[in-house]
Amino acid sequence: MDPFGWFADGRSGDDEPRVALFVDGPNVLRDEFDVDLDDVREAAAAAGRPATTRLYVDEHATPKLIQAAEARGFEVVVTSGDVDVKLAVDLTRFAVEGRADVVAVASRDIDFKPAIETANACGLRTLAIAPGEHGRSDALRNAAAESVTLDTV
Repeated sequence: MDPFGWFADGRSGDDEPRVALFVDGPNVLRDEFDVDLDDVREAAAAAGRPATTRLYVDEHATPKLIQAAEARGFEVVVTSGDVDVKLAVDLTRFAVEGRADVVAVASRDIDFKPAIETANACGLRTLAIAPGEHGRSDALRNAAAESVTLDTV
């Protein structure tokens, strides 16, 4: 532990779980869900302190969206095309490298089920955050140890 109470691996001396939040922008930030990024972050923060807070968007994301997300403390990852692969690889890396104690994915996309299962196999707590009741993937919710639906929070 360093003089400020942090371990070399990023854990704090109080052992509060480190939470890595991965947000699937194209599937969550849709008009029909009316999702606020602050609500997504708060849902993940209930599981511990942030280790990373990332919003994944494609090249069509507006500068206004990127700027708003960064102002809310999100690291914005812009991909050329479908964000699913980049998000799933990053989530899996965090799990395998032990860079978090909890991984949370905000999406309605079943494509992240294998990444959640990998995190479970690595001994991490997993959290699926659905953008709304009609945007919930039951398969993703069932793969994760815990789930939250934003319109019911």
